[in-house]
Amino acid sequence: MKDVYTNRKYLIISFIVLISAVLLVKLFIIQVVEDTYRLSAENNVLRYVTRYPARGLIYDRNGTLMVSNQAAYDLMVVPAQTGRMDTARFCSELGISPGYFNERLKAAKNYNRRSPSVFLKQISAERYAGFQEKIFMYPGFYVQPRTLRKYSRPVAAHLLGYISEVDETTIAADPYYKMGDYIGKLGIEEAYEEELRGKRGVNIYLVDVFSRVKGSYADGKMDTLAVQGSDITASIDYGLQEYGEQLMQNKTGSIVAIEPQTGEILTLVSSPGYDPSLLVGRVRSQNYAALQSDTIFKPLFNRAFMASYPPGSTFKPINGLIGLQEKVIVPETEFGCNNGYLFVGCHSHRSPLDLKDAVANSCNSYFCQAFRRILENPSYPSIPEAFDKWRSYLEEFGFGKKLGTEFSNELNGILPTTAYYDRYHGKGGWKALTVISLAIGQGEIGTTPLQMANMTAAIANRGYYYIPHIVKAIGSGKNIDAKFTQKHSISIDSTNFEEIVLGMELAVNGGAGSTARIAAINDIVVCGKTGTAENPFGEDHSVFIAFAPKENPRIAIAVYVENAGFGATYAAPVASLMIEKYLKGDVAMNRKWLEDRMLKLNLTDSIPEVETQN
Repeated sequence: MKDVYTNRKYLIISFIVLISAVLLVKLFIIQVVEDTYRLSAENNVLRYVTRYPARGLIYDRNGTLMVSNQAAYDLMVVPAQTGRMDTARFCSELGISPGYFNERLKAAKNYNRRSPSVFLKQISAERYAGFQEKIFMYPGFYVQPRTLRKYSRPVAAHLLGYISEVDETTIAADPYYKMGDYIGKLGIEEAYEEELRGKRGVNIYLVDVFSRVKGSYADGKMDTLAVQGSDITASIDYGLQEYGEQLMQNKTGSIVAIEPQTGEILTLVSSPGYDPSLLVGRVRSQNYAALQSDTIFKPLFNRAFMASYPPGSTFKPINGLIGLQEKVIVPETEFGCNNGYLFVGCHSHRSPLDLKDAVANSCNSYFCQAFRRILENPSYPSIPEAFDKWRSYLEEFGFGKKLGTEFSNELNGILPTTAYYDRYHGKGGWKALTVISLAIGQGEIGTTPLQMANMTAAIANRGYYYIPHIVKAIGSGKNIDAKFTQKHSISIDSTNFEEIVLGMELAVNGGAGSTARIAAINDIVVCGKTGTAENPFGEDHSVFIAFAPKENPRIAIAVYVENAGFGATYAAPVASLMIEKYLKGDVAMNRKWLEDRMLKLNLTDSIPEVETQN
């Protein structure tokens, strides 16, 4: 029996020693190794202030600063630390109503009485300067610095994008973001959010019962620094962008200009547009709602990437190229024109014409007959198979699909398929004449201004293009996406492009009958093509594409002016002025009359005013 009791005694002693050892180890970890529990216990006397990084700056291709930062301050509140205070004076100093004060304080209490939350967002530096000396009078309140965007000029809103507060969906999708963070929306701000946003830091302060900061916790050893976002060098020419927006003021439409040899977007204008500073600060929500509710002018709608127009006669060079490549025509092929072809009308001009003169004179009859030969090509067993081949060339030019720019709101455009026509006409129930309107860029085809500018760049390069993009460089040495440096070749012989380029040169610099002579510029050989895109909802759209110089081109451009009629009337002058401004720096004196006319021309009513940041 004695041995049994002895064994039990040792067992109990061992158990007590084991439990004691476990408790001692746990106590050691809590007190020495792990600070987390101690910090949690001290949360009521510690304040964690997020250090928001300065967002990266945005420059244009010439180093001109477009987007910078300005100081702003969020007023934070910890409801459990608030006490008796002069509410009327508090509201007066911040420019808020007592009703707003009660509403925000109630929301903060419902969120968490002991945790900080935003009471008043984005106080201006001017208002904060007067308030900071008195904040000690209001226990439970403190200020958290942050930055807002500042724009050098009231232009390029669609290209730059804007900043807005993250929502619950964004937070759920990306754990980096927390409530109160900002994120880029659309344009460069969205496309390069990860590079621009930087990295948050945190400062931990000791505070007293009156919410007054008594110093840094642990002498700042627990603080982390914020890391500023990377600067971005955009591809656009800021001066040219501003000039384009001036030319399109009081007009509806778009301008897209591209550097052909790189694919860099030089200008992206969507008109009517808006001042990007309208979406900064505490008036952002109010202004956004006003802009969004404008259903007449739709200033938030990016026509350059989202509008789908018939290309009209600017599409004729493509059908000419396909006809040459498929060997159904040669440069010397002539077609007669008796003011049209069957039920497709045409304007008066000399007849017959060869290919280059058909481009220069924009002959509908020529391209209808060339298109019919493309679809009735005996090399293919059927018209649908010939159509599929024709369509494949268009896809190579970038039609009917997203080109792959950085913009999230880029659309596909419309490129009909054989299945589409089979569905409406029955299999075998349609012929070349059924779809003859495609010969002149009408019918069931829709292109964006971006796609038309890209097509023009491909013609300027005699058969290749680079995906259009809006950024040249990121930070100090980070390369842009490799896809923007890859050449996209089109399976049309480069020699075939020369005849089309010659026709586009004659359209601008030729004699009588040339449709775009108003676009001619002294000492610069401009190659262009006018278009008049039919519009079932009103007046036809004025369209013009061009590139210059003819050899080693530096700019390719597409201009759409909605409801403005012939391409030579409005779109061609706008495009030629943009080309001259970019290549020469200014418009020649003998063309100032044209510049004045375009700048003063009003094709729309005034855009309603909205409140600006104060």
